[in-house]
Parts: sequence; C-alpha cells; structure tokens
Amino acid sequence: MKNIFLTLALSIAVFSTGCAGSGAENNQTAKSVVAEGVKVVKLTKQEFIDRVYNYEANPNEWIYEGKLPAIVDFYADWCAPCRLVAPILDELAQEYSEKIVIYKVDTDKEKDLARAFAIRSIPSMLFIPAQGRPQMSQGALPKETIKQVIDNFLLSQD
Repeated sequence: MKNIFLTLALSIAVFSTGCAGSGAENNQTAKSVVAEGVKVVKLTKQEFIDRVYNYEANPNEWIYEGKLPAIVDFYADWCAPCRLVAPILDELAQEYSEKIVIYKVDTDKEKDLARAFAIRSIPSMLFIPAQGRPQMSQGALPKETIKQVIDNFLLSQD
C-alpha cells in the first residue's frame, strides 16, 4: 500500500497541473461522455450527502454511503487541467463499469462542498475505497496513475 501512495506522490509532483482559485476565465465546459450507458455522474451537494458522505451529520467520522469504490473529481468548467482530466475519467468510467463509480463536483456551483473538503486547487480527486478512509489527490493525474490507484488502492480492498 505504501508503494501506491509513493507512486501517487511522485506522479503528483512530476505530472501535476492544477488551477488555483476560481473564476470564469474560460466558459468552455468539460464534456461528460456517455458510452453505452456508463458515465461520470455530476453531483450536487445534496446528492453528495446522499450518495457519498454526509459530512454535516457525521463531521468527525467518515461513513461512506456507497457500495462500490468511488472517485470524486472536484473541478470547474473554466479549468484547463480539469478539461484534460474529464475524458480520462469518462474512459475509466466505461473501463471500470460495475467496479467503481466516478463522480464530478463543480466547485463553482457547489461552494459549500468545496469548502467542506478544503479544495484549494483543481482538479482534486477524492479516492474512496468501499471500506476504509479516502485519500485526496491534487492536480491533473495521467490515466496510468489513476488506473494504478484504482487497481492498487480502490479495488485491492474488496
């Protein structure tokens, strides 16, 4: 398990690109691809509370509401690195269908949720195993690194 976090840390240091702050520098939206019914699911704050974690009711204890491991991508439409990650997550949603769930949270629309998770740089990804504590990553990770985290962290705990 230490190897996955070392790999993740190295990837973040070497490949990470992120956007700090917020704004509408570019209104081009991140596209969500629907491939044979499998897609990345956009969440509102209430949907996050219902499907992922009710941080208002349980602020001191992580209680995952889902059954499958998940990734939550905190993003904004104007963020160029977020737009680079979006098609990767769409491909992974297809590739790992029925094994994991991939969610997206728009930090411009869901400011309370972004604040609750101390999102300062986007994209940020929350990797949530079915059992145990989640791990946060910041920056645009390459597809192979995300696959390593899925295989070695999310799915290895099943």
